[in-house]
Amino acid sequence: MSYARPMLDTYPHPDDLDADVLAATIDALSDCIQACDADTAADLSEQSVAEMIRCIRLCLDCIDVCTATAGVLSRQTAYDPIVTRPLLEACIAICRSCGDECERHARHHAHCRICAEACRRCEQACRDLLHILS
Repeated sequence: MSYARPMLDTYPHPDDLDADVLAATIDALSDCIQACDADTAADLSEQSVAEMIRCIRLCLDCIDVCTATAGVLSRQTAYDPIVTRPLLEACIAICRSCGDECERHARHHAHCRICAEACRRCEQACRDLLHILS
């Protein structure tokens, strides 16, 4: 169960943002963080770990960017587009890069396939939210 939407519904001063899109983005960010973390651990367990170094680094970067973005989006303060837009744009960029790298390994590693899917979903969710912020 996700808590993003129920928490958004409890906020005493609702924002003008579409709560469904915002909740979907927060959920996608959380899922991406979890998938990248699990993929990193799985990558480190592979016999050919040297071939996974770029994937590991991109997953770690994706975790950091998604964590910062999820934190800012979840606070329910007045959204400052000067802060929110660059975070969403950075999230889109890292999710694209990480998803591309994970897809390179997806045929041989199921954990990379799942991570790529989570990255693509997060990338799209961030695009959707960015679109309504514009």
